[in-house]
Amino acid sequence: MKELICIVCPKGCHLKVDEENGYAVTGNSCPRGAVYGKKELVNPTRVLTSTVKVTGGTLKRVSVKTDGDIPKSQLFPAMEALENVEMKAPVSIGDVVLENFLGLGVNLVATKTVPLREE
Repeated sequence: MKELICIVCPKGCHLKVDEENGYAVTGNSCPRGAVYGKKELVNPTRVLTSTVKVTGGTLKRVSVKTDGDIPKSQLFPAMEALENVEMKAPVSIGDVVLENFLGLGVNLVATKTVPLREE
């Protein structure tokens, strides 16, 4: 039996997931908690948030995130892959930085606007 705190909503239900009984979840106050509890043990995923370099912009970096969740085991390789990513200004919110990021079926998108630096 594994114990988790649900992060789907601010309530923070204390879940118990029975691995030996088909990943049955108890302690959840809504159906989303049951889905989260099972998924967290079977195939944990996360949305990756980070930054990438920007050249020619008013800022040196722009915030980015995946537009879906990726396997938790891929977070460190994904962060390493971002070390060499560089965008040219201007950058707009929602711009796709990398399509099908690392072949994981999600895009990496900009979450901030970075205007072109005037010289």
